[in-house]
Amino acid sequence: MTRKELYENKLQMDYFSDNYIRFEEDFQKYSAMNVPLTFLIDDILRTMAMNQKNYFVLNKENAKDGREHRFYFRVVTEKECPRNRIYVYAGVKIVASRFGRR
Repeated sequence: MTRKELYENKLQMDYFSDNYIRFEEDFQKYSAMNVPLTFLIDDILRTMAMNQKNYFVLNKENAKDGREHRFYFRVVTEKECPRNRIYVYAGVKIVASRFGRR
């Protein structure tokens, strides 16, 4: 079984919450990518799960302001289905460059 198959249908965003709406707004505010967020969600969730991280990074090359952004989530599991993970948006942190802006 591949890692992709392992996490298939077990990872979700908290889509119907104000937190998710805030995540969409924050992502659109900082992202310079032409790919809609909807097409990225599965890859974002799978990457966070495989790396056992509660955040993902929008690198400076894909950011409108040329700075790195970390989008943080709280991971929730339910007693009935402990393998399922729901990612609840917690906020974004802008990472300062060590070398300053060019």
